[in-house]
Amino acid sequence: MAAGKRGVLTAAVTVVCAVTVLAVPGTAFAAPTPPPDPGTTASVTVVTSDVELEAVRKKLDTLYRAAAKATDEYNAAEEKARQQTAQVVRLAKKIVEGREKLDDLKDRAGAAAAAQYRGGGLPPEARLVLSDDPQEFLDGAGRVRQEQHATKGLLGEMTRTQRDLEEYAEDAREQMRELEAGRKVKAAAQKRIERQIEAAEKLEAELEQEEKERLARLERQAAARAQATWLSSGVLDELTSKATAQGRKAVAYATAQIGKPYQWGAEGPNTFDCSGLTSQAWLAAGKTIPRTSQMQWQHLKRVDVKDMRPGDLIIYWADASHVGMYVGNGVMVHAPRPGRTVTLAGAGSMPILGVVRPDPAAG
Repeated sequence: MAAGKRGVLTAAVTVVCAVTVLAVPGTAFAAPTPPPDPGTTASVTVVTSDVELEAVRKKLDTLYRAAAKATDEYNAAEEKARQQTAQVVRLAKKIVEGREKLDDLKDRAGAAAAAQYRGGGLPPEARLVLSDDPQEFLDGAGRVRQEQHATKGLLGEMTRTQRDLEEYAEDAREQMRELEAGRKVKAAAQKRIERQIEAAEKLEAELEQEEKERLARLERQAAARAQATWLSSGVLDELTSKATAQGRKAVAYATAQIGKPYQWGAEGPNTFDCSGLTSQAWLAAGKTIPRTSQMQWQHLKRVDVKDMRPGDLIIYWADASHVGMYVGNGVMVHAPRPGRTVTLAGAGSMPILGVVRPDPAAG
């Protein structure tokens, strides 16, 4: 590696440290070395050993995890925006219908007033008292009671309709305020995602091809060690449950996407993020589940790892920022991170937070 390129790589590592500190509270790194005084020769750290590449791997892992967490926030904001937009549309329809109803009620009230005017301006009670015919008096008394009841009902309905219109309008205004707040949350999450990914990609780009290959090998070795540790715990000894019909459909969909690129915020059909893959797989199986890994962890039924069956979702990391689908034999399918494709991996290759089941009613 040329000295200039090595210097850029060293600077990139320093930038990664700074960005990670901002993105992941509680994570600490040593302060970067102050730049040398003008005229002095800067010492260059050469990234050649596996130890140094392992440090790069861990920094990349931290960056991509931060990006995954921000992606979950973005997806949650996007999902909420869709729901709020639908609610605004429903409220707008109610407002239109309410105004049409109110106009109709006003027309009916106007017609009643006009009829009274044509009757000489006297109220029905007065005209009744002036009647000389006893039968007409009795018949008229019944009509007066009906007219009074109808008028009272008409006025009451107008009042209720007007009140409903005011409530619909206020609800719509509140939904629009929340939409605007959600837009800001989504925009901020997008900036964090792009910042983390840009820093990670810059760091990877400064590696020589041979170093990239060694880095990929270190990633595979780290995943293999984690998987071996997980398997050695005996976790698979009691995994005897079989997939349900829906579970088999979900697994078939997810595994059919193997090889397609990861793209944050994507739900297919050509690219996916981790929860986009699992939510679309279960949608293909006929069941709608929450969009994000955090919402899947919060709202789906939790099951013990020893009871895990194909189609169940494995939630990773303490912040529930990643999800994969168990396919059996200690293997899961997932969309890993930017720069990777949908693939199979050891179910225990990352720290497991827990397992959730989208179809608990199936037995």
